[in-house]
Amino acid sequence: MVGLSKWLAASIALFTLSAAAAPPTGWRDLNHNARLDPYEDKHAPIDQRVEDLLARMTLAEKAGLMLHGTLPTPGSSIGFAGQAYDQAVTTRLMRDRNISSFITRLVVPPAQLAAQNNAIQKLAEAGRLGIPATISTDPRHHFQATLGASTTGGGFSLWPDMLGFAALNDPSVMRRFGDIARAEYRAVGIHMALSPQADLATEPRWARFSATFGSDPDTVSRLAGACVEGFQQGTNGVTAQGVATVVKHWVGYGAQPEGFDGHNGYGRHATLTDASFADHIRAFDGALAARSAGVMPTYVIVQGPKVAGQPIEPVGGGFNTQLLSGLLRGDKGFAGLIVSDWSITRDCPQACVAPNAANPQTPASIGMPWGMEQADKTARFAKGIEAGIDQFGGADDPAPILDAVATGQVSVQRIDESARRVLRLKFQQGLFDNPYVDEQAAARIVGNPEAQRQADAVQRASQVLLRNDRAALPVAPGQHIWLHGVDPVAARAAGFVVVEDPAQAQVALVRTATPFETLHPHHFFGSRQHEGRLDFRPEEKDVQAIARAAAHVPTIVAVEMDRPAILTAIEPMARALIVTFGASDAAVLDVVAGRATAQGRLPFSLPRSMADVEAQRPDLSDDGPPPAYPRGAGIVVGGDQ
Repeated sequence: MVGLSKWLAASIALFTLSAAAAPPTGWRDLNHNARLDPYEDKHAPIDQRVEDLLARMTLAEKAGLMLHGTLPTPGSSIGFAGQAYDQAVTTRLMRDRNISSFITRLVVPPAQLAAQNNAIQKLAEAGRLGIPATISTDPRHHFQATLGASTTGGGFSLWPDMLGFAALNDPSVMRRFGDIARAEYRAVGIHMALSPQADLATEPRWARFSATFGSDPDTVSRLAGACVEGFQQGTNGVTAQGVATVVKHWVGYGAQPEGFDGHNGYGRHATLTDASFADHIRAFDGALAARSAGVMPTYVIVQGPKVAGQPIEPVGGGFNTQLLSGLLRGDKGFAGLIVSDWSITRDCPQACVAPNAANPQTPASIGMPWGMEQADKTARFAKGIEAGIDQFGGADDPAPILDAVATGQVSVQRIDESARRVLRLKFQQGLFDNPYVDEQAAARIVGNPEAQRQADAVQRASQVLLRNDRAALPVAPGQHIWLHGVDPVAARAAGFVVVEDPAQAQVALVRTATPFETLHPHHFFGSRQHEGRLDFRPEEKDVQAIARAAAHVPTIVAVEMDRPAILTAIEPMARALIVTFGASDAAVLDVVAGRATAQGRLPFSLPRSMADVEAQRPDLSDDGPPPAYPRGAGIVVGGDQ
């Protein structure tokens, strides 16, 4: 009996002690030890939380922080297919490889995407230290989509491509877009935007022109900075409700000879001079001043200019100490996260170097280790880390990082530097305190009517009216209209009478786009990118449609420009010329009918011929022979040209 009394007394005392030390409500026991540790305390300073967690981590866990993997879907390791993530594979990436940063490429309705991302956070919470997942995405809010670089769909509000914002050149509009996109991303559990693209677009044939802000470094700087402000909620770094931006691609990416892109071995070089290189660097100033959380280096090998008086080492941007530790961290004072572009540490086998019809390049043979092709994976990781990389995009195996430490190529202290940056960003965004989202709220927030109303207004305003002979615009609703490349349903909704024969029409509207070629059909990216010529030719169906219409009625031509088009062949047949950078048929028809005003100005010049394109230098903005239309051209009906 006495023994029982002592046991009860001891138990009561222990219960009282435990109750007195109970953590506050709302606390998440991330390491499952029933104690409130400093890194779990949302009231503690971020620096203290970072250092406490870092001290608890193994080297393998720190190495995992340096990998930015891909959330796989069943049957697709790079996440391009399916309606859900592959939970089994993702669990192995998180448990066995300690990865906690992932890109999502899932395209499903907002509530479903939110639920899938919540499931990822549940997996993360069950880990040894409960480190939450950072989920990133390529752009999702625009018309242009290229597999592996951007996507569209999933219910997000639909805005013009970035060239459309450049045509308006209004930082307030850019900030508003960033804020709306921020709210939509956070609603579905996305925390990082792998954008904006602050590359200076100096080569008209470049396959990635459409995602830039054009050819003027000051415009690029101003708008990229405003975009960062919108996404991150200000200029003091990302907030707890903000989306971290990763501005890209540092630096010189837009100067690729012939416009061939650095995703491909045949486009692995960019050629510049000291003077032109300074312009390409200046284009990033606004985003860096706005304290973009991250920077992504270019794939390409920059050749020509010098850094600190020395020639640039002939390795890709992700391996280049001069570009990252020297220019970016040193000269520009950047203290944030440096995230490599995807797959720079992977091999480039024969199907990557020279694919053919019998052996095309598939995702399994994608690699961009430019300048480090002959090195092994450990050496590539070591080279990138020593250059300044904090996270390797598309990588999901920490073994080469651990091997680099074991062999003395990288120090533990250097690993800690990157780990601190990764953890700090997670704390800044509040992910340790609550990474979950309201799935039903996501359905209400993403693509809500007010957001789309604002996006629609920008689709209309960003159009550029280049020509309006004899006041062809506006066209009064009720007229008979012949269409090519335009949905008749949209035209009828706009008040026009659609006819099948231009001879029966009073006016014609033709939508077309900048011409392109598929010069490298067996390369994974080359087969999807727009390369080569920019000029319209008589044998093309769109040109024939314009000629057919112009033979009968005043013809309005709207050209979607993902790259600068050469209009020489079609301009004489067009009574009015409109340039679009991502606009619905309804948006174009509203400008045609005068219900909306095209307010844009060209964010680049338009060459007269392919000979003129070939005569210009890839690193200089709008150089070469006099253009057909200079940068800044545009007519506002009722205003000045």
